[in-house]
Amino acid sequence: MIRIRIENVVASTSLGDEFDLRSIALTLDGAEYEPTQFPGLIYRLKEPRTAILLFHSGKVVCTGGKSRKQVEDAIRIVSAEIRKSGQKVIERPKIQVQNIVATSNLGSQIDLTSVAVAFGLDRVEYEPEQFPGLVFRLDEPRVVMLLFGSGKLVCTGALRPSDVDVAVRKVMKELQTAGALPQARAPAPPETPRTPRTSRASASGGIPPRQEAPPLIGDSP
Repeated sequence: MIRIRIENVVASTSLGDEFDLRSIALTLDGAEYEPTQFPGLIYRLKEPRTAILLFHSGKVVCTGGKSRKQVEDAIRIVSAEIRKSGQKVIERPKIQVQNIVATSNLGSQIDLTSVAVAFGLDRVEYEPEQFPGLVFRLDEPRVVMLLFGSGKLVCTGALRPSDVDVAVRKVMKELQTAGALPQARAPAPPETPRTPRTSRASASGGIPPRQEAPPLIGDSP
């Protein structure tokens, strides 16, 4: 059974109308705030392993989570820490997922040149001299799939785990119809990691955790 793994959930929300980031930086142990280099405050959590970008306007971006629950937990923890600095924070912020990045392995090598011809150059982008993967854009769900000759794929642009599942099923069906992929069982639903009960926040400075970054288009899995 083909497995789908969520690698990164990027979400945003607003925790208030205006924040004193310098004051918050003094409250959040390990927070990074260099306004001459970047207008936002960066705060890294070890559990759940995420990074929070906090802006003067009150806007917050959370990245690095493996599920929506991890995002919600991270924002809840940071909200509690911000309150300690004496600033007003919205009690129930509306969290909006902006992007889900997921990976999978189709279990079979793929002839990308044949796929590009079968799918049609109006639907795909494939220039192996510049990038080893084939870029396939779906209209519904509106996501971008990166296919590699090894059979690995990356899905980006999804707003729900179900979008990823539907997109992978569609790509598999088209590949099978084109004769580029053997008939296989349907993909398993995207994996959702368990979130440990520990809710105490601790920051980590220095180099960002490697797990936070979504797969780079320039890298072949």
